[in-house]
Amino acid sequence: MIIFEREKSYIMVAQNDHAKVSKDIAQNCKEEYFFSPNRKKDVLLAVGEHDRGWIEPDTSPIWNDKKEMPYSFIDYPTDLKISFYKKGLDEVEEMSNYAGLLCSLHYSSFIQDAGESVVKEFWEEEKQRQNRLSDELGIIEDEDMKETMMYHLDLLKFSDFISLYICLHEPGDNKNKHSFFQNGFPQLFLFATDKPIIAHWESKEAVSLSFSPLNGETEVELPYKEVMKEQIEKDGILQAYKDTLFSTRKVMFK
Repeated sequence: MIIFEREKSYIMVAQNDHAKVSKDIAQNCKEEYFFSPNRKKDVLLAVGEHDRGWIEPDTSPIWNDKKEMPYSFIDYPTDLKISFYKKGLDEVEEMSNYAGLLCSLHYSSFIQDAGESVVKEFWEEEKQRQNRLSDELGIIEDEDMKETMMYHLDLLKFSDFISLYICLHEPGDNKNKHSFFQNGFPQLFLFATDKPIIAHWESKEAVSLSFSPLNGETEVELPYKEVMKEQIEKDGILQAYKDTLFSTRKVMFK
């Protein structure tokens, strides 16, 4: 679950819904920015399904007693989180070897330095998956294919970050930037002259990019629930979440 705290409520976004927004963004990138058009379908699959391991757990959010707020994808208990990662990666691999490889690289890239044994075990298993899939796809011995794969990984991460941007900010607020975005998006692309791409709220409904890889203005719709703190205190996080109806945030990227 992606959590944004307000004074009297939590904005809660299911990660698979966020991933669908990521795919909408990637799907509207200029054709030439996919670098290898024959892999576009697999790249879009990876973008749209990269958080599918969270589909089931996000239907039943749990409470973090230590922080006195719902658990988010950032602080979720590690052993449970790893099990969701594995399930999702197995399912993506069944759909597409290339998409499975990209998603495996995506997840292992931000947990490989963790010291917990369950994380080390996951990292080792994913290295084996990556080597096996790279071998099956003929990537291991081909430097050009390897370079293309890493470029596609950056496209996945970039699309992920753009969607997270509208999940982790108050619409229209450019003053209180989440730590993820203090220096723009971390992926650097030749088509952006290797400078960080920076997002800026033009209004509550529009975000401009310092360099846009998009074909044109792209509108996305983000489902979310605004769960009131008073209701959580009364009924508990699970019941309060289930009783709250979905809303939709529309944002135009320029």
